[in-house]
Parts: sequence; C-alpha cells; structure tokens
Amino acid sequence: MFFLAGVFLLLCPREASAKFVPETHTMVRTNVAQRTSWRTVEIKPGPRAPKIHFYNKLNPIWWLKNSDDPKPPDWYRPTDTAKHRRMMWSFRNPLHNFNFYVIGVADKTFHRSGRYPKQNSDPNGGWDFEAARYKFIWLPFVSYHRPNFDFYFGWRNHGNFGIKFNAGAKPSVEKKESTAGDSEGQQGAGD
Repeated sequence: MFFLAGVFLLLCPREASAKFVPETHTMVRTNVAQRTSWRTVEIKPGPRAPKIHFYNKLNPIWWLKNSDDPKPPDWYRPTDTAKHRRMMWSFRNPLHNFNFYVIGVADKTFHRSGRYPKQNSDPNGGWDFEAARYKFIWLPFVSYHRPNFDFYFGWRNHGNFGIKFNAGAKPSVEKKESTAGDSEGQQGAGD
C-alpha cells in the first residue's frame, strides 16, 4: 500500500502535491511583546537632591530620617495637629535615608543597564532584570509584574534599595460619576 502511495506521488503532476505557503497572516504576531534590546543609561541625582555627607551615613539615627521630604506635604493627614502629622510622617517610611543613601546610591551618578533601565519594571508585564553600576559595584534588580501580582527586589531606577511583594492587588478602577438622569439603581454593579 505504501508502495502505491509512493508511485502516485512520483507520477502525479506538481499541482496535486501540497505546497509550502509561508504564514503571512498578521494575527500570528499579535500576542508577542516587542523585544527591547539591552541598553545602559546614566542616572544623575535630581536637582532637589539633598547634599549627603559621609558622616551622615555613619549615624544610625540619621538612617531613620527622611532627608528628601522632612516635612509632611499638605495632603498627608490634613485634619491632624502639626506635631502629630510630623510624627506620623516620620513613621511612614522610617528607613528612607538608609535605603536611598546608606545602602543605595541615589546621591551618586551611576549607570543602569537593562531592557528598561529608566523604569522599575517591564511595561508589558512579566520578568525584568536590571543592574546598576556605581564605580566597580554592581547592584542587581529583579521584578515581576502581572495584573494581580507585583514583585521587585533590588536597587531601583533612582538608586534606592527596595523590596515589594503584592499578591492579589486589584488595579484601581475609576468610579463613574452619575449624571442628573441616572439614579442609584441604574448604576452598574461594579460602581
């Protein structure tokens, strides 16, 4: 039987045999994220960055402070007393100077390499690896992002060290404002 099939393929015209047609349909590549090449950028401290001295970095009390924003902004706990607002502001991020200036390099000019070196994660989601280099010291950064999951560990895009792990976090959804013709019963279940 296989012999007859082989004879048929040898004797039949070319039009009867299957032809290879390359895939030209555009839908084949729609789910593939754009590949970005590995690149390096130079990161400099911002113009508002405080002047950090070496002796500050040796003081453990200074590690607990916030040199970038020592006073709470107007939006933070506006109904509290000024003294209570300042105290709560200092508790909000107690190791700011430690993460930014003691183990971080936010006060230095450094180079950051990766596919998205100016950002903290791949804007398309998924895994992202970056590396910051200050002189001869390499500072790694790894992140993973999905709609209900965020994770990163390492030295971020401004040179500060950070760790984040959010599982089950739902993206914020803006509530639609009701118009004069809408009633509460007509709004969607998600509002």
